[in-house]
Amino acid sequence: MKIQACAWGLLLSATALAAPSGERLTLVVTPLQSFAPTNLTVRVRLTPDANNRRLEVSADSGEYFRSSSVQLDGKDAPQTITVELRSLPGGQYEIRGVLIDSTGLACAYAHQQANVLPALGGG
Repeated sequence: MKIQACAWGLLLSATALAAPSGERLTLVVTPLQSFAPTNLTVRVRLTPDANNRRLEVSADSGEYFRSSSVQLDGKDAPQTITVELRSLPGGQYEIRGVLIDSTGLACAYAHQQANVLPALGGG
């Protein structure tokens, strides 16, 4: 029973970290753990704002880096944007989302960890 209560506590705290209420930018990465090479799907939610101009999503393991940039049309931009990071090699990744405003400055930031295990059979 204690294990079940701890599991629920961890699940609820992880959910709160992934999508805090009132934030301008949140992201959810799936899967959080997989085998290399893998595709990670990053689902980003934005609060509509006339100053939203660009979304930058990156994956950084220290040994491998991949990024993607999406132009935004202010308050008319979609509220949910999905970015797929393909064929990532093994590593512990920091997935970051940065919202850039009309002045070129970062105005919101979100991040999540993902673990890509080395390929089965040694690789």
